[in-house]
Amino acid sequence: MFLVVDIVLFVIALGLLVPIAVLFIECSAALLPDRVESGVKSLPPLRVAVLVPAHNEASGIEATLETILPQLTPQDCLVVIADNCIDETALIAKRCCEEYIDQLRSQSEVPVLPNSGKAPSERPFGVLIVERNDPDPKRRGKGYALDYGLRSIEGDPPDVVVMIDADCIVESGTIERIAGLAASVARPVQATYLMEQPANPGPKDSVSALSFMVKNLVRPSGLARLRLPCLLTGTGMAFPWSAIASAPLASGNIVEDMQLGIDLAIAGIAPIFCQEAKVISRLPQQQEAAKSQRKRWEHGHLQTLLTQVPRLLSAAVRQQRFDLFAIALDLCIPPLSLLVMLWVVVTGGALFAGAFGASWIPTIFLAIEGLLVFISIVGAWVKFGRDDFPVRTLLAVPKYILGKIPLYLAFIIGKRETIWNRTKRNSVEVSES
Repeated sequence: MFLVVDIVLFVIALGLLVPIAVLFIECSAALLPDRVESGVKSLPPLRVAVLVPAHNEASGIEATLETILPQLTPQDCLVVIADNCIDETALIAKRCCEEYIDQLRSQSEVPVLPNSGKAPSERPFGVLIVERNDPDPKRRGKGYALDYGLRSIEGDPPDVVVMIDADCIVESGTIERIAGLAASVARPVQATYLMEQPANPGPKDSVSALSFMVKNLVRPSGLARLRLPCLLTGTGMAFPWSAIASAPLASGNIVEDMQLGIDLAIAGIAPIFCQEAKVISRLPQQQEAAKSQRKRWEHGHLQTLLTQVPRLLSAAVRQQRFDLFAIALDLCIPPLSLLVMLWVVVTGGALFAGAFGASWIPTIFLAIEGLLVFISIVGAWVKFGRDDFPVRTLLAVPKYILGKIPLYLAFIIGKRETIWNRTKRNSVEVSES
């Protein structure tokens, strides 16, 4: 019986070693000195279309547009897709753009003609507010909105399409940087996408923002230093028109960005990471909204892990491509809370078995794995998060993980999040910095 227990524990320990080792390699690579080269070639002026999908975003879309509009050049086009809205999202977006246009006119800047009905190339600066109304509940979600926006400009396509969520703050220079890189390397580009803590953050908010930073900044930075592709994270994404024109956007997938990145990678155009570009959103203030958001993200991540890792591995073998194998390994890392939770449970079982006469070899393996996880998280915090997250944030991690148990149990017993639902928003504010 002890032999069977030893074998089972050792196999589980080896299974955990894969995602833990990949996490350690990515986080360790992120600690290396920044790469100097940008990879951007000298290109003629680009025509960029910025798509902003918005579903009932009246409270925050103005702040988002105020950070996008100054980054547009005369040949660019802004497309706001008011998707099945029952609030004043479209009216607020139109008013915000018109006020910005009037300001430009008063300063004798380039003349602009919003909503003129002309194709973007026929005016020096384009603003298009489109409304999508589809009563079919099965055709809801950001993917459908983006597809609708893309179809609205396909008659006169831009060089690059940039996608920004309607609750984000886009740092200055981000659009030019990711659009230029996407055009230069002819691949999708993902900007750094971080979550800002709400106005009155609790320990859960701090840990959640830290976890988000590890996933969306630290790990992609490590992959970039290893010259490997990354997954898409949802906003701050740039695509060459040739890559996105026929992409399968119209779906209700609750993690449509992750799926899109995988589909494009298999098609031969894997996304790359641009750390210098940054897009920031804010964690929901309301606990129920935050809980709903985490459930959608993590259930979607787990479902994608289970279905797409085998697909990526198969494609990697068939196409003889190491980059697909690397994406599969990156995707096999579950949410950090779940990874730590699994390690704690298995380590506890190994210690219990060892105390009653089983082999200590699985326990030793698991102890090494625990050390790798600890080094990964602490190292990421020291380099990337020490200024934003005090030490007490790390101390709150165990309680945060315990609070996630019902979320993962719901996934295991079949009560999975499968329908896209918009998270309730806080008002978005433009940072003075």
